Amino acid sequence: MQRMIQITAILLVCVSLLVSVLFATGVGPFSDDEDQFADCRTSAVAGGSAAIGGPFELVDHKGRAVTEQDVIVEPSLIYFGYTFCPDVCPFDTVRNAEAIELLAAQGLSATPIFISIDPERDTPEALDAYVENIHPKMVGLTGTEEQVKAASKAYRTYYKRHNDDPEYYIVDHSTQTYLMLPDYGFVEFFNRNTSAEQIAETAACFIENS
Repeated sequence: MQRMIQITAILLVCVSLLVSVLFATGVGPFSDDEDQFADCRTSAVAGGSAAIGGPFELVDHKGRAVTEQDVIVEPSLIYFGYTFCPDVCPFDTVRNAEAIELLAAQGLSATPIFISIDPERDTPEALDAYVENIHPKMVGLTGTEEQVKAASKAYRTYYKRHNDDPEYYIVDHSTQTYLMLPDYGFVEFFNRNTSAEQIAETAACFIENS
């Protein structure tokens, strides 16, 4: 009887280990084969999709305190930049706005969101003027230094201010654009070399399969 108990215990341990391996490697009944977005994905993120995004508390371009639940109410393209950016940010934000228009032409509604990493200069008033020139649906977000850092950390972005000029300083920053879906969170990112057409095509796939 003791022998049977020992054998049973060993078998249970082996089964547990096998299940763990299958779950970790995505094989068997715990695999991602049922991923509804499998045909849409063009990139992979270390740590999985859940590693990017999360709660934040910021101030929008109208001066209202908002959270991610207030602004990510439909498919959204999120970009971290700053209004004094001389070249990269205007190009990327205009491209994102073009992608929003391409989606609209397909009957798909989405929102471009611009999160400033330069809260010292990017007041709500500065953001209001900026987003008005980019797209009527664009949401501009700023906040305290701590709030901006928290949002940047949640989205795993990088930025660093250069203090060589107290007024006209520049800020190095990452330039990915993140596609967020209200019920799913982060699903995809786009690099600078991705065209508006490519963003719209990929975003449409995610939206239509959500």
